[in-house]
Amino acid sequence: MSVLQEININVKNMRETEMTALERQANLIKEMLRQGVKKPYKYVINVSWGDPHSTGVKPLTFVRQVLAACFYPQLMDGNKLPVDVKQRARELLHWCEGGCVGSYTHTPGLTEVIHSIAHFITQRDGGVPADPENIWIHSGSQWSLTNMLRVLVNSDGSPRSGVLMPVPCYSTSHVSVEALGGVVVPYFLDEEHGWELQIEELHRALESAEGVCKPVALYIINPGNPTGHIQSRKSMEEVLRFVWEKKLFLLADEVYQGCVYGEKTPFVSYKKVLSNMGPPLSDMLELASFHSASKGFLGECGLRGGYVELVNIEPDVLKHIYMLFHMDACPPVAGQIALELMVDPPKPGEPSYTLYTNEIRHIQSTLLHNVKKVEKVLNRLPGFSCQPVEGGAFAFPRLHLPPKAIQKAKEVGMKPDTFYCVRLLEDEGVFVSPGCEYGQKEGTYHIRFCIMTTVDTMKELLRRLSSFHLQFMKDFS
Repeated sequence: MSVLQEININVKNMRETEMTALERQANLIKEMLRQGVKKPYKYVINVSWGDPHSTGVKPLTFVRQVLAACFYPQLMDGNKLPVDVKQRARELLHWCEGGCVGSYTHTPGLTEVIHSIAHFITQRDGGVPADPENIWIHSGSQWSLTNMLRVLVNSDGSPRSGVLMPVPCYSTSHVSVEALGGVVVPYFLDEEHGWELQIEELHRALESAEGVCKPVALYIINPGNPTGHIQSRKSMEEVLRFVWEKKLFLLADEVYQGCVYGEKTPFVSYKKVLSNMGPPLSDMLELASFHSASKGFLGECGLRGGYVELVNIEPDVLKHIYMLFHMDACPPVAGQIALELMVDPPKPGEPSYTLYTNEIRHIQSTLLHNVKKVEKVLNRLPGFSCQPVEGGAFAFPRLHLPPKAIQKAKEVGMKPDTFYCVRLLEDEGVFVSPGCEYGQKEGTYHIRFCIMTTVDTMKELLRRLSSFHLQFMKDFS
């Protein structure tokens, strides 16, 4: 018998996600197209991930120039790179051991980058100080979240630890809790009110956990993934009071803080709101905030760089957290450089400032265009409804599927929105993800797709989706 037959029961119980089968099908279709098989389309549009560069959005010139110079310093010998790019690259290399990006760094990350992140957070929050000692760089925000869950979730306890998590929610967050032996306690966001977080729903979720698990933390995503909702300051204050009263730890996923489209609700960090609420909450409520270079306008998903800031953690507890974090090797240096450039971009008067600013404005205007176009097109299609997208990288419209389509999905052993996504992929070459991947209220169906694309990509995506949807609804009417 293989040793792996005795695999951890929590890992063994992990389910294959709906996306796995769709990914296999998408790869098969791509290979068929490469081999010359005739399809109604020439290429697959993959908007299932929040990866702007894969959908045609160009990387920021300044970021790529600095990265290139760091990885191949000989580029700085000529006159092809702006002076400030060379200066930043030399500075970054000076921070690295041996002046080389191939060297290890300290386990928390480069000290200078951590100080830059602390300065960025302090400025973002209007002067609320950030302590560099409480900031830790990991290879992406999901890695940071998983490490914090390792601290919080006690699978050996009786009852087991529970984490309140939103529905809908990015699926890997749920999987992370379950793989550690914890219990996911779902709370549902209110779709009819723009995916708002209702405080009454948090109380209901907490009551549902009685006798099942011991809730230890509340996980919040703001701006929402996949919903695109941004919390109001009032809502955040209610959440913080709830966390304080129920003695929970707050996990604040704020990776899309730079992507805000709605005019009514700006992004405000949980740490900022907590500080403004004053003692005792501001001095004692424990939270962890996550951010990443993969998200927002940098979009450097493949470089793997994210950080967690810990707030109000007692020194004795912090010591054990750091011991756990130290078990990991240092985060990728490329990701650390991306974080540095995200939190400290070119300044007015520097050679790269104008181009950098213009590129950011172009991405912003493109995304605003896409948001308006998506809402306009989908809300005009029969059987679709899309709540306003205020921030983040995704649209999460609702599908009102005909009974015949739901029955057909059951006959072929698929969930209804997965069935829809499979047909969309096969018929029109559009790869979106089904709402069941993220959780949804019983009897509702959704799809999620990335809106961080070029205007041309979005135009073609909506053309294909509209054509498919009208035919699908006709076929199953």
